[in-house]
Amino acid sequence: MKKSVNIIGGGPAGLALAAHLDSNKFDITVYEKNKSFGRKFLVAGKGGFNLTHSETIDKLITRYTPPDFLNNALLKFDNLAFRKWLDSIGIPTIIGSSKRVYPETGIKPIEVLNTIIDILKEKGVSFKYDHCWNGWCNKNNLLFNKNTYISGDYNVFALGGGSWKVTGSNNSWLSHFVQKKISATPFIASNCGYRVDWSNTIIQRFEGSPLKNITISSGSKTQIGEAVITKFGLEGNAIYGLSPEIRNQFKSTGSATIYIDLKPTLKLDDIISILLRSTAKISDTLKKKLKLSSPMIALLKTSLSKESYMDVLILAKNIKALPIKLTGTSPVDEAISTVGGIPLSEIDDNFQLYNQLNNYCIGEMLDWDAPTGGYLLQGCFSMGVHLAQHFNEK
Repeated sequence: MKKSVNIIGGGPAGLALAAHLDSNKFDITVYEKNKSFGRKFLVAGKGGFNLTHSETIDKLITRYTPPDFLNNALLKFDNLAFRKWLDSIGIPTIIGSSKRVYPETGIKPIEVLNTIIDILKEKGVSFKYDHCWNGWCNKNNLLFNKNTYISGDYNVFALGGGSWKVTGSNNSWLSHFVQKKISATPFIASNCGYRVDWSNTIIQRFEGSPLKNITISSGSKTQIGEAVITKFGLEGNAIYGLSPEIRNQFKSTGSATIYIDLKPTLKLDDIISILLRSTAKISDTLKKKLKLSSPMIALLKTSLSKESYMDVLILAKNIKALPIKLTGTSPVDEAISTVGGIPLSEIDDNFQLYNQLNNYCIGEMLDWDAPTGGYLLQGCFSMGVHLAQHFNEK
């Protein structure tokens, strides 16, 4: 006799689980509070639909915080396995210049989502839309909406994080776990913009300007990429990837300082040598010899006193490590992802809740983190597949 699996949440983690469960062993139902699946999946696709990253698994594993949390899941279903599975269902992928993995040119996010849903339909997976989960009514039974009671052998929650409320993400489900004496922490922003108290000159002249080919450091970690000056502060992949380190600084002191290397291709001694040999004005040397952009030069001028700007050694050190003080994060709703939710201490190696047996949590509702670039989606799919394999082996 088949056992039943209730999957609450129709995002990537839940759909990956449903796609890899053995339908000969399980009756599978996916419950979604919206009128359709994958709304955040589709919104994320508008900004560049990277599905995963092509780097080696040894390096891929290091991208996740906390360390080792996803090792087993990633090793069972790594980026190569993900690409092979996508290809097997008719979604061939390509590797972009950034080493990120995308669907082949012309394949839209909605086509990827619809293809996965078609696969689930072929497997006999049931879909229940407009079903908002409102807690446990007794033992393992679930309450949806106001008076719909659902029983099952296994319940898997894939409820998502706290960002992008327009897609249906919110914190409403946190209280249901707390009522069951399961720890839950409020969501905070990750992969987000950070507030910088820019001078009026910087905002008026350079709002929207990119800082290209830079590295940004926080603590012992350095991220290569670019960032954009905004009225609020800084955003971009070079700072998104430092979210865990920046959060740690905020927790300790209430603020954070990052260091921007404006010329990572040159060593400090090389920059000093170029500045000393030049007979031109310093700003001209920075622009023509060091190829620094106008926004970069303006940041140096506004960050340093006139005397420091004219001092070759001080100027060179700031070109290699310009300190920028961060005073806050963008709102959770504007973040690409969030951290918080269910602490990892509440689940076992197969994502089962210690305090509510036969109930599991996967995806962004758990308290883990990864940078942009396909890592978040890879993590969600790997969790879904890992749990499916665990069930299939029962």
